[in-house]
Amino acid sequence: MQKKTMRKLKRNQATTQMSNVLHSLTLHEMFEKFMVYKRTEALANRTINDYYKHFDYFKEYLRNDLTSEEITSDLLRGFIGYMLHEKKLSPVTANVRIRTMRAFMRYCYNEGYLSNPVHEIFKPVKTPQDTLESLTPAEIKKLLSVIDDELYTGFRDNVIIFILLDTMVRISELVAIKRRNVDLKAGFIKLEAEETKTRRTRSVPLSSKTMKLLNEYIIETEDFGEEELFLTYDGHSINPSTVRHKLREYGERAGINNKRVSPHTFRHTGALLYILNGGDPFSLQKILGHTDMSMVRKYIQMTDVDVRRQHNSFSPINSIF
Repeated sequence: MQKKTMRKLKRNQATTQMSNVLHSLTLHEMFEKFMVYKRTEALANRTINDYYKHFDYFKEYLRNDLTSEEITSDLLRGFIGYMLHEKKLSPVTANVRIRTMRAFMRYCYNEGYLSNPVHEIFKPVKTPQDTLESLTPAEIKKLLSVIDDELYTGFRDNVIIFILLDTMVRISELVAIKRRNVDLKAGFIKLEAEETKTRRTRSVPLSSKTMKLLNEYIIETEDFGEEELFLTYDGHSINPSTVRHKLREYGERAGINNKRVSPHTFRHTGALLYILNGGDPFSLQKILGHTDMSMVRKYIQMTDVDVRRQHNSFSPINSIF
């Protein structure tokens, strides 16, 4: 009986010691363990880098490393307030960071590093329903008119805008396109699984106008001898931030000051115009690479004028009279 009691005591002591070890980890140490775990999921390098980037934002707010006891619900609520009120971030931008850190906190709780499920209160903030803006055809033409396509960079940016609108790819997908991914005979660009958000290969179709421009661009950049499709003027891989900066610059030149001119804006615009031109939402879902139709609905946010125009074309009355 005494031996059984001793064994029980030793097991309890071992459990207590292990618990103490887990709770002695600092926030930074927990994050490194979290990232080791995330790498086992075979995530894209872009996604891994995003985790580190969002953790850096959190560290900027905290300023110091923390013990597990110092990670509280109030601390996380403070981080939300810091992003919204001090940094003046939009709820959409804040939510991207919140989701990343929430996944981290959930992992810490499940692994026993944290005693309290703080992730349960650390939820994304509410956002206005209509947060996605689109450009009008007139604004797109105005934007293209300010680009000097006699220069290499201007011609490249012209092609990029056509690709963004026509294929509705994400900026991360665009800069990852290789020359071998382009099939001008079939009229498709193949997006490789490791570069897509859903980790699935998909092919996006091209219009004849885009194919013509893309063919010219491919011939012009052949001498660079690089694998990547879109390159800087000196033949290096183009960075997503470069594309964002150039589009913002063109938007300012074109006098489009009331809307954000960005790669994602072109994704929304392409999706909306696809539907307005008679495309169906199911093929659009496949092009966008969404697994959930609810996400497609968010992209298709029509104005009252859009709805009126569609109604004039497709009203049930038209089929009667």
